[in-house]
Amino acid sequence: MSNILVVEDEAIIRTALRKLLERNKYSVSEAASVKEACHRHDLSRYDLIISDLRLPGAPGTDLIKEAGEVPVLIMTSYASLRSAVDSMRLGAVDYIAKPFDHDEMVNAVKRVIGKANDAARQRKPSKTSSHQIPGMIGTSPVMKTLYNRIHKVAPTSATVLVNGETGTGKELVARAIHSESPRQNKPLISVNCAAIPETLIESELFGHEKGAFTGAASKSEGLVAAAHGGTLFLDEIGELPLEAQARLLRVLQEGEVRPIGSTESHKVDVRLVAATHRDLRKLCKEGKFREDLYYRINVVQLQLPPLRDRGKDIIALAEHLLQRFCDDMDKPLLSLSPESIQAVTTYTWPGNVRELENAMQRAVILCEDEKEISHDLLAIDLDLVQISDEKDEIIQQVQMTQKSRQQTSSPAQDPNEDLSLEDYFQRFVLEHQDTMSETELARKLGVSRKCLWERRQRLGIPRKKTAAGAK
Repeated sequence: MSNILVVEDEAIIRTALRKLLERNKYSVSEAASVKEACHRHDLSRYDLIISDLRLPGAPGTDLIKEAGEVPVLIMTSYASLRSAVDSMRLGAVDYIAKPFDHDEMVNAVKRVIGKANDAARQRKPSKTSSHQIPGMIGTSPVMKTLYNRIHKVAPTSATVLVNGETGTGKELVARAIHSESPRQNKPLISVNCAAIPETLIESELFGHEKGAFTGAASKSEGLVAAAHGGTLFLDEIGELPLEAQARLLRVLQEGEVRPIGSTESHKVDVRLVAATHRDLRKLCKEGKFREDLYYRINVVQLQLPPLRDRGKDIIALAEHLLQRFCDDMDKPLLSLSPESIQAVTTYTWPGNVRELENAMQRAVILCEDEKEISHDLLAIDLDLVQISDEKDEIIQQVQMTQKSRQQTSSPAQDPNEDLSLEDYFQRFVLEHQDTMSETELARKLGVSRKCLWERRQRLGIPRKKTAAGAK
């Protein structure tokens, strides 16, 4: 049975939540403040802490540091984007808005405890197995798994194949492997196979004798020989021509290289790290990649996760890059506005970390504000973000409004699940524009003010001059 600590200053809500969790077979303890929770309870013995954000004395987010490895789920009546993002940035595992739906709360608890149990089962006894690597930012589970594998394979001489989309940081992984290997004091030679013309790739890699071909005015040892004693990193190895693949196979099998035009082979000692964003198995079936070479390089395979699968790492990366570019350009440290945070965390980032880096650099260059990076400087169109995420956000807001009305007045009609996104948008704006400003409406919908204005024009929803809006 999982143990849960509920920290809530309102006795009615605290009791109701305890009864709900006990009905679902959880053991529940209670506290009315952060101080009481820390003094009366051993936080480390709990599987989950559910805390209100606004508490007498210290805020509920203070429990995140006190709880250590125990996940903290934050509840808040102020379901604004800013409070949610701040809680997540401080380390909250998730947040839920009050008044909460019973099924929603139970599902959130099951999900959080399930993930925590899975992580505990996968955790190794070694304290340094997943420590971060210089130059690589992120503490998400997928990145910790990657760090762990790098630490394991780096001290060996095994060939490594790094798979990942463009812009995920494959060269960073190669550098990490080299720096943690016994070869760290020897050269690391990096070669982008897609950047060298097919007619020159063999001579660049394996060298040539003087006069071996037209233009060979002098002898060249080649990059493989230059990496002797160290590490050879071949990026985009899937672009290597078949003839060059055959020569590379000989290097791996026999430990020797024969320059073009030479009758003699030379011994070389290199550790190969190869990278690709392509499916090499598929290329083998199509006859574009040698199957024997594939099995030779696929000794240890490392999979780099795309940025969209790295959760809270995106915010950490964005803020790290923001600080770096502010320092480089001698600008005061900037922060991301709520709309910018929404865009950064929901955009799918097809260009991954490289695209995020470019967006941050562009924003710092163009920013005229001394405090915040606005959404428009990132050049991320929230209308292009996954439409399902936006629809879910609007549905939640409509349902919360209707539940609140059911508690204070006559029952409202259930939302029609067949309504389109535009219908939900129109309903939400019409229901709230008399009590919210344009800025508040945009934040609740997860869009920019400009996007809200454009949709008003498209849907024919005039902006009313209300008291709230005039303030």
